[in-house]
Amino acid sequence: MCLVWLAPLPAAARTLLVLGDSLSAAYGMDVQSGWVALLQKRLAREKFDYQVVNSSISGDTTANGLARLPRMLDEHKPAVVIIELGGNDGLRGLSLTQMKHNITAMVAEARARGARVLLVGVRLPPNYGNTYSGKFRRVYQDVATELQVALVPFILEGIATHRALMQPDGIHANAKGQPRMLENVWPHLRPLL
Repeated sequence: MCLVWLAPLPAAARTLLVLGDSLSAAYGMDVQSGWVALLQKRLAREKFDYQVVNSSISGDTTANGLARLPRMLDEHKPAVVIIELGGNDGLRGLSLTQMKHNITAMVAEARARGARVLLVGVRLPPNYGNTYSGKFRRVYQDVATELQVALVPFILEGIATHRALMQPDGIHANAKGQPRMLENVWPHLRPLL
């Protein structure tokens, strides 16, 4: 009798799903320059066995994300979900109560499927006024506190106020700002890996 020893099959890479809008879809630049593509490279460099699926669509609202999420969860079965949505809700003046409901539902849905969740916050331009902008910002803080979910308070921290790191629209980071976006996300994401 001859015994053949087979090397163990490599474990399949786990999936990290990014559900976002134009900030995560590398709007206005080559997608390989975006922070999500840079995240895939960093995961590989630091020996984290994850395949990043970028399901970000420019213009998406939290309602769009909530509608798309179940299909993404079924298809990719992610271990980690990053939710970066809400900016378009705010820019369109949509209901903050509905925005909070949608984000809460997305977090709950992802967790129900066994995924760990990172919520990524954005802020509105100053012309939206302190009252609305403050309430908008608190949506992320409230969801993170109520659901005990990890939170990046502001993905454009240290970027939005530097013209050299922003596109002419003043809303989206340029290619030079993308590595800083990743640096804003990474310390909150790493513990979930």
